[in-house]
Amino acid sequence: MFKLSEIKELIKLVDQSSLQELEIENEGARLAIRKPSKSEPIYVTAPAQHTYAPIGQASIANTAPVAALDAALPATGHVKQEDSSLHKIVSPMVGTFYQSASPGSAPFTNVGNKVGDKSVVCIIEAMKLMNEIEAEIKGEIVEILVENGQLVEYGQPLFLVKPE
Repeated sequence: MFKLSEIKELIKLVDQSSLQELEIENEGARLAIRKPSKSEPIYVTAPAQHTYAPIGQASIANTAPVAALDAALPATGHVKQEDSSLHKIVSPMVGTFYQSASPGSAPFTNVGNKVGDKSVVCIIEAMKLMNEIEAEIKGEIVEILVENGQLVEYGQPLFLVKPE
């Protein structure tokens, strides 16, 4: 069964990303989160009974349009022009991006650092699990595209690497 805190965190992650739907199954419990249109009511599925309970219209008023969410995602504001020679290291999951193993410790990598294909470049926290992300390519970090502590979505570019 999902904890209320986990469900709230997942709702925040979906709300702050360009994802339209998220469906997770864990130990027989199924959770489906879908962004509604402005005129569509919001429903929560109760896995055991398979019934729907409306949350209420007040929740819909707080839901930002998807276009506005997409426009807000590139938080750094300094994304370089697309360069086909650069390799993008992308997020393999939805979660929170961290540059170091713990607050106050040195970042895994910085702009200008050389990385190997097995070098850990960051951590993505998803559902209280810390997932080390490897570079998967040898080269030099040219740009870090997200801020420490920022929520990232599946497939979102995190780093630009100049391959060796």
